[in-house]
Amino acid sequence: MAAYDRIDRISEEVHKAIDRIIRDEVNDPRVGGTWSIVRCEVTRDLRYAKVRVSILEAERRRGMMEALNRAAGFIRRELGREVDLRYVPEILFELDTNMEYAAKINQILKESQKDGADD
Repeated sequence: MAAYDRIDRISEEVHKAIDRIIRDEVNDPRVGGTWSIVRCEVTRDLRYAKVRVSILEAERRRGMMEALNRAAGFIRRELGREVDLRYVPEILFELDTNMEYAAKINQILKESQKDGADD
């Protein structure tokens, strides 16, 4: 149980550090708009960090994900300077589409309620 608590703390620390590094130090014009890191999961062996990113503007998603993947090495080096870990995890970025999915479900529910009110 204690190992999971440790990994959760490390994941949270890595999450905060990567968020700050992207916002303050990645100088790619494709990184911008409304985005957030939804989740950061570091593997138990500390070799990988899976970082799920939510990007609100659909037209920016592809470019921003390309920019993040291109900057992953830089972000990893900065992470190594900022967070004291035996191994600095390799960063794997993934697009999180849960907000888009939730908005679509919400729209469907609104439409079905509207259709039910007409009966």
